[in-house]
Amino acid sequence: MEVTKPARLDALTGLRCFAALNIVFFHFSNPLWFGPFAPIVNAGYVSVSFFIMLSGFVLAYNYAERARAGRLDPVRFWKARWTRLYPVYLLSLILGTRMLFTEYRAHSHTLFVTGLVLTPLLLQGWIPKIATFWNTPAWTMSAEAFFYLLFPWLASRRRPSTLRGLLLLLGALWLVGIVPGALYVLLSPDHIPWPNRFSYGIWLQALKFTPLPHLPGFVFGAFLASLDARIPRTSRLRLAVGLAGFACLYVTLMHEPRLPYAMLHDGLLIPIFGAMILGLAGENTLSRFFGLAPLVFVGEASYCLYLLHFNLWNLLHQSGILKTLGLARFDPWISYALLISIAIAAFHLVEKPAQRWLRTRIGA
Repeated sequence: MEVTKPARLDALTGLRCFAALNIVFFHFSNPLWFGPFAPIVNAGYVSVSFFIMLSGFVLAYNYAERARAGRLDPVRFWKARWTRLYPVYLLSLILGTRMLFTEYRAHSHTLFVTGLVLTPLLLQGWIPKIATFWNTPAWTMSAEAFFYLLFPWLASRRRPSTLRGLLLLLGALWLVGIVPGALYVLLSPDHIPWPNRFSYGIWLQALKFTPLPHLPGFVFGAFLASLDARIPRTSRLRLAVGLAGFACLYVTLMHEPRLPYAMLHDGLLIPIFGAMILGLAGENTLSRFFGLAPLVFVGEASYCLYLLHFNLWNLLHQSGILKTLGLARFDPWISYALLISIAIAAFHLVEKPAQRWLRTRIGA
């Protein structure tokens, strides 16, 4: 049985550009600078949840048919994902070596050594106290590595044969995704009256950074690909669903301060992200906008931008190079431009060449 390679979905790559930039702005900006987009920047953490769901969708879109046909070699799949993920991940740790001095002062000796060992192994995210060790955004790599491990099995599972069954399954996954945040709100284990992005508590850290609470979103994305396959690319329904998804996201984030942070952080937005993905996976005005070449160009480097931006920002500002070059007066905009430029360079000079080299060496 021949399995054809699915067509590119450039609009989703273009949206990755905005999602990655939003995380940069979330970490290093004042949301009020962005006027009507302030609610989106202020809740930039939701972009990570979107990335996780999109990862499940894209993997299933590309590999699920092959897996159900019995032609997906799990070991080769894992090797291929490792060659995609690890070179830039390693680069992010090298750029963040100065962070180790901060980590040493912030943790006990035992936790510091544990972080030092587990972070290169993509396992730090399983321990809440060191989930953001060495490179703050890299906790997601622990989650992604775990999801990649599960994916060959997940992709080979039978999908519901009817549309109703598939929608019920997606609804059930949404409810499961809401459970961790809902339990946190009901039980208040950290005794924080009204948690927000600046709150700290060990259970809140576990909810935000450990892989299991994010698993329903990834699985939802994987099964969403089956729903996507049932809807024609040119269907007008896609445009309506996509526009509704973007509108619902904006309205929800406008009211973010009044919503339970623990639930908004992940599960609550699952169907909204799903609607956005279905809309952009079609052929319509919305997908043509997000599929514009400049957005796709930056979107292809979104993994580099996401993984490198935190340590790069600190390196730029701790080194004093912007002041030395007389560019500090243009900050933070010059820093944003530099982060994007370096991410694009890393994509073309590190990520892709390293991926090709490693794949030939390990047979991925």
